[in-house]
Amino acid sequence: REITLLEVLMINVDIEVGGGNFNLAPPPMIAMEDDDDDEDGERVGSAIVEAMLSKSAPVFYGDLRSHERVPLPFSTFIGYCKQRMQNRDFGCANSELESHGLVGRDAEHAEDAPEQIYLAQTPIMNADNEEKVQLETLREDIETPAFLERKALASINLWMNNAKARSSTHYDPHHNLLCVVAGCKQVVLWPPSATPMLYPLPIYGEASNHSSVALENPDFSTYPRAKCAMEHSQKVVLHAGDAVFIPEGWFHQVDSDDLTIAINFWWRSNMMSSMEEHMDAYYLRRILKRLTDKEMDQVLHKTSSTIMGDMKRHIYELPSNGKADHRGNDLDQACEEADSKEKEVQQKNLLQDLEPIALQVLHEIVSLVHDYINISDHSQLLQSTLIDDSAARVKGECKKIVPANLFHLEDDPVAKILWSLQPSTLQRVFLAMAYNFPRTLEGLILHLLSPVGAEVLTRKFDEMDQQITEEDRNKFYQVFYGAFDDQFSAMDAILNGKESFALQAFNIVLNKYVGVNLDGPKPGF
Repeated sequence: REITLLEVLMINVDIEVGGGNFNLAPPPMIAMEDDDDDEDGERVGSAIVEAMLSKSAPVFYGDLRSHERVPLPFSTFIGYCKQRMQNRDFGCANSELESHGLVGRDAEHAEDAPEQIYLAQTPIMNADNEEKVQLETLREDIETPAFLERKALASINLWMNNAKARSSTHYDPHHNLLCVVAGCKQVVLWPPSATPMLYPLPIYGEASNHSSVALENPDFSTYPRAKCAMEHSQKVVLHAGDAVFIPEGWFHQVDSDDLTIAINFWWRSNMMSSMEEHMDAYYLRRILKRLTDKEMDQVLHKTSSTIMGDMKRHIYELPSNGKADHRGNDLDQACEEADSKEKEVQQKNLLQDLEPIALQVLHEIVSLVHDYINISDHSQLLQSTLIDDSAARVKGECKKIVPANLFHLEDDPVAKILWSLQPSTLQRVFLAMAYNFPRTLEGLILHLLSPVGAEVLTRKFDEMDQQITEEDRNKFYQVFYGAFDDQFSAMDAILNGKESFALQAFNIVLNKYVGVNLDGPKPGF
């Protein structure tokens, strides 16, 4: 004889996923066997299930090291649940369990009942591994929702806890319909785009789909992005008869009340089903490239407005004659006798033709290069330059004052200047340097250009290319690279810096989305 445990109805529930609305048909009617039916009761109760015991109870983390699975008869687990409720409510729960058909011959498992025991993802049906199905008998008592009838179900699972429990934040590789049969669950959900704030465990680990941030007393010094996690979440409370659709890849964390019973359905998404295996490598590279590009954009733009404001407020002091301070020109003057390029300038791009902002920028850049030369032993550099100009240019003798791994725009004075300029202004400044101070330009590009500076420079060049004619573009690059003794070394310096910036962004992507740290920033970056 069957008694109805729950008939879950969903009416007019619209769930928006990726811009599409899905109207969910009524979820299943679930029935359980009455214990008066000895044959059916014995058939269900004798099934061996794997219950979870956690060292961190009531929190159940995904890491296998934090819990153990204990095989026991399903009826024994029910007995533990009953005893737990009796101890808590002094017998009030007995009638509750009887009304749900959960009181059986094995309720006498009293004194051995653990405080926390949890049936998690206990399979009722599993399309990939039928041998692991532990409660197949219940399959006939579960009515599949109408909207799932044409879906390729991956599994149906039972979830049941004897006391309050918390599952760690994680995502699943399938679409999920979670139906509460009895009790109450609170579900917090995050879209896949919130992954960086949840610090997923390494992709190569056994619990790679779980967050590494502890639910209780999270360490925000180690996981600073997690402070903002809840701002990107959605919360829903499910009572008996409620269900929630959790899309594939969405992180979720579940709190369950005492004696909560739930059934969930997993099914494969169309996206994953349609992906051909031979294209995996291509998809992986495309996705990593897109995330890396996005990370580089975020690094530059998250501080750009502040930097632009600071640069506008910062007025460089110019000499009284209205011209830029040429104290950084000492190096160029020392090189004049050995450098024929210096003798051709002066006519094509006069400094007095530059507008005030360009003069200010030129002054600041020359000052930075000048400081750099002083740090590198300016006198020794000048001496070596006069002795053998072709072999001992700035490029070979000086150590960088800008760290090679500098990544933040706000930490790099050169990158900040370049970022604040309009492409047309930058073009005029570089032409003035190429004509009048080629050695200073050489020192700037070969020795002061950090990875973030190289990225900013190439972006400014791209913007400039869109604004000028092809003829002007060709003339500019001819003059710019012509200022270097070795044009290829200048190109190498810019491209190597740009690739170094991209590599650091790639390492951050691996950390944020894959949970892997190479030689890049640490988890708290």
